[in-house]
Amino acid sequence: MTVPPLRLPQARRIGWPFLPPEMRSAIEGHCGSAVVGEEPCELGFTPGFAALLTCADGSRHFVKAASAKAQRGSAMSYRAEIAVLRALHPTVPAPRLLWSIDSDWVALSTAYAAGRAPALPWLAPELDACLDALEAAAELLTPSPVAAGAVADEFAAWPSYWSAVLPRPHRDDAAALAARFAEHCAGETLVHGDVRADNLLILDDGAGLRAEVIDWTWPAEGAAWLDTVTLLALARAQGAAAVDERLATRTLTRDVPADAVDSWLALLAGYFLKSADDPVPPAAPHLRGHQRVAGEAFWDWLAARRGWL
Repeated sequence: MTVPPLRLPQARRIGWPFLPPEMRSAIEGHCGSAVVGEEPCELGFTPGFAALLTCADGSRHFVKAASAKAQRGSAMSYRAEIAVLRALHPTVPAPRLLWSIDSDWVALSTAYAAGRAPALPWLAPELDACLDALEAAAELLTPSPVAAGAVADEFAAWPSYWSAVLPRPHRDDAAALAARFAEHCAGETLVHGDVRADNLLILDDGAGLRAEVIDWTWPAEGAAWLDTVTLLALARAQGAAAVDERLATRTLTRDVPADAVDSWLALLAGYFLKSADDPVPPAAPHLRGHQRVAGEAFWDWLAARRGWL
């Protein structure tokens, strides 16, 4: 089966001039200088404000903000990210939280890093740098430093989503695999839960490539290898080579039973394929298309591994 290209998602965000005056004033107070320039973050799905701000004193600040009422989902995800970033060990390959606001609006700022999203199709050195970052993070995030819901609880309804997916060969087999995810995916590691290319930052400071894992908005406690499998599945659909070899040799996945990997892939495939048919959110017009292609990416690797092709 040919999987369509999995492109980086494009967000529909509000700009700096459209933030309430009191919110702009609060942000400038935390930044310590008036904002004179804005570079919007165009990746992602949330409609909240996200931009690299340049201040009159020459400093630069990455800031996200969302209305607790009008953009409740975004605000809740930012609250979750703030809680995670506050608790992270400073050596976790993730942005450092500088400040946060939680009132009528939820806002946060993380340390600015002159990085970029991974190149697509994936380049082997960049994929390996991202996998290295996930391994470093998993070691430092076990046990979880924050109270997060268990993967088994957070995703408990997902196996049933296969009943809403249009019939395809081996759909019942995939549903049966997904139904066993809790026994395979339990753990005490803080899992990012949404590792994809636009939630990774490639940095090259002269000492070699390294990566940071950004946007910690869907954390959960689970097996340390979950994020690695998720990334490999999506990278496979984005042109990465030797994905199966990496799965077999990387520290977090080399000893994971095949059925456990397949159970996780089946769970993700069912969720994304079902969600792709849900109504399109006005503030995220590209979300369902992304979910469709992501679902097919998880399905395609699962089918290849199970010999269903």
